[in-house]
Amino acid sequence: MTTTIRPTEPLQQGADGAKSRTYDVCVNSRRVGRIAIAADTSLGHAVGRIDELWIEEADRGRGRGTVAALAAEEVLRGWGCGQVRLSVGADAEAALRMAAALGYQERSRNMVRQLPDTAPELPAGTAGRAMRADEYEQWRREAVESYARSRIEEGMPAERALAWSEGEHRALLPDGAATAGMWLMVLEDRGSVVGTLWVARARPPAEGAYVYDVLVAEEHRGRGHGRSLLLLAERVALADGQDIVGLHVFAGNTPARRLYDSLGYRTVRHNQYKELL
Repeated sequence: MTTTIRPTEPLQQGADGAKSRTYDVCVNSRRVGRIAIAADTSLGHAVGRIDELWIEEADRGRGRGTVAALAAEEVLRGWGCGQVRLSVGADAEAALRMAAALGYQERSRNMVRQLPDTAPELPAGTAGRAMRADEYEQWRREAVESYARSRIEEGMPAERALAWSEGEHRALLPDGAATAGMWLMVLEDRGSVVGTLWVARARPPAEGAYVYDVLVAEEHRGRGHGRSLLLLAERVALADGQDIVGLHVFAGNTPARRLYDSLGYRTVRHNQYKELL
């Protein structure tokens, strides 16, 4: 029996060159699942995504998903994509095995921590406070530039990356440090500023709090202040009535991953990629 994918809708195309389409996964003429793919052009070049892959339970374990994914990759190649990305839940063991067998590598992961009933104490001599207006302006400039660099590393042209980062920060922080549901904090150690923290209420459908950014000043690194900033994030989240906090970490950031593991964060999603040769 032959597994194929068959379009269920016309090709959806955006003015910027983005594309998307949903397909049925079929064995001969029998529908056994669904796959949705897209070509994202936000980086200035096409990057493919497998947004959904579902196989009916009775047909699982027979390679249907693997063939569907390979067929989707061929479509994405035809759309000009040089890379394809997907996101897999940490508990989806079969999907993770399939992705590994197809050559996908981890790009980043999403992690969460169930918060304790009581707020953790900060180390002696350290304290957290709200960011002042003058501190915010400097922090914002540096944050916009830093986020733009991360997109440049992915291949986005520099001018476009800076404009994109500026737009993202403007949308998330329309009222600056006073934006409702956003907390911009400063960590001090014996009166000296050693780091900054950006934590917020998670955007629906996610729940709890979300850590957007943790930054220890370069001259103060290696002294445990990263851990203190995450403890401060827990204090902020608990004060807002949240019971869970989440964050995102790139696969290559080994020190950060070790820190999150040591604090009890657990992985909930693996974000993976594959180069399309």
